Amino acid sequence: MVHHDQEVLAWLLDSDPAIRWQVMHDLLEAPDAACAAERARIETEGWGARLLSLQDADGQWAGGAFVPAGFTREEWKTSGQPWTATCYSLNMLREFGLDPKSESAQRTIALVGQNCHWDEGGQPFWHGETEECINGRTVADGAYFGADISGIVARLLGEQQPDGGWNCERANGSACSSFASTLNVLEGLLAYEQATGGTAAVSAARRSGEAYLLQRHLYRRLSTGQTADERFLALLHPSRWRYDILRALDYFRAASLFSGSAPDPRLGEAIEHLRSKRRSDGKWAPDWSLPGRIWFPLDDGIGHPSRWITLRAMRVLQWWDAARPS
Repeated sequence: MVHHDQEVLAWLLDSDPAIRWQVMHDLLEAPDAACAAERARIETEGWGARLLSLQDADGQWAGGAFVPAGFTREEWKTSGQPWTATCYSLNMLREFGLDPKSESAQRTIALVGQNCHWDEGGQPFWHGETEECINGRTVADGAYFGADISGIVARLLGEQQPDGGWNCERANGSACSSFASTLNVLEGLLAYEQATGGTAAVSAARRSGEAYLLQRHLYRRLSTGQTADERFLALLHPSRWRYDILRALDYFRAASLFSGSAPDPRLGEAIEHLRSKRRSDGKWAPDWSLPGRIWFPLDDGIGHPSRWITLRAMRVLQWWDAARPS
């Protein structure tokens, strides 16, 4: 560790249970019992308890699956996409690490299955939506919390593009993949494999999606080698459906730990860019933020150090450096 890491770790631990238990587990390798005890506090304290308290009586958030009840296209145009409905609230609870076996989690998943229907099509929530990005995150949530999302997984396997990835614009005629859609689906498929053991078809699809991103070094155009989108190199949290290299690196870390494989050297450019974003105090800060309705902020905003981004960056670099010693 560099000289300021101990101070950064203390700063991370002086936080919410959702941060603390992951620091203990991912960075400090604390005993399982201690990690579990800290994780259990998410249900009753801090961000997790606060988000659960905002849940509707029928198990939804804000009265809708993808957008809040009564939300209008005009508000989307003027204020941005909202992030308070059920799907994004479940994303947050999964990211916090709410114990799937907890009473709150079990109750929520059952009620969402009974009462929540997608805005597009009206199908039950755990049957999936129509877009690959949304369905990838729904698979991740369902797999994590124990819902049956096997039907969505089968659909995603049938929607993979010839180049190996996925694209939400496929239904509109797109024949090539996108970075964001591909990562959303990959996260879902990995969660499905972690929860169920997966199948050979799921593993093969995930490897093809990973190859799509690795061939592009996580952020470059395959055709020219140029940066595909400058925002891929800009750090963001919460990511929602958006793509950046830290989110991609965190996925590849999780996939590597799951499979027992070494980090792919093609991640190296993104790793070095991530190192370059570290502040002199050893922390990382968001470069931008998404507009739109939120329940509550999770950090202090652009230009201020973010515990979420710092946690994710440190665990990625710790994994990379341990596996690829200099």
